[in-house]
Amino acid sequence: MIDEIRTATLAAPPRLGGVRLVAVDGPSGAGKSTLAARIAAVVPDSVLISTDDFATWDDPVAWWPRLDSGVLRPLAEGRPGRYQRTEWPGGVPRLGAWITVDVPSVLVLEGVSAGRRAVQDRLSCLFWVDFADAPQRLERSVRRDGEPSRPYFRRWQEFEAGWFAVDDTAARASQKINTG
Repeated sequence: MIDEIRTATLAAPPRLGGVRLVAVDGPSGAGKSTLAARIAAVVPDSVLISTDDFATWDDPVAWWPRLDSGVLRPLAEGRPGRYQRTEWPGGVPRLGAWITVDVPSVLVLEGVSAGRRAVQDRLSCLFWVDFADAPQRLERSVRRDGEPSRPYFRRWQEFEAGWFAVDDTAARASQKINTG
């Protein structure tokens, strides 16, 4: 599977200036981060950014303008991007370190809403990662982030179900990957 994804990525035309923008989207706990890391490892000259560097429990998707103005627009113009990563000291989100993103051949953007309709015209590939069993996805997420995150992930799952229904992200995917 990863060879197919690598081939599809490299065959797709750049649509973010000279950069191929690859989105790995799907519900929490489905395996997006794992797949995105694998893509970044096998695609030469790629950079991986997670939407977790932007999102918070209270701001699941409205942070997009920071990514767009700080990273996507500069890369489209052939310039490095820059953004301030969200960090979670003591479980409380705050703006942290500044990250510079040099212009890559491929930018892998991973996370809930990475393939949103607003970026469709700039995407080279959209990979939808799914795992239909919501309780198991919840357990995967809690295992990764700790038991205190459980109530937040429950609310997050409700939010993302509504988001995906409205955005119709899965229907626009280049390829769908089921990890369940």
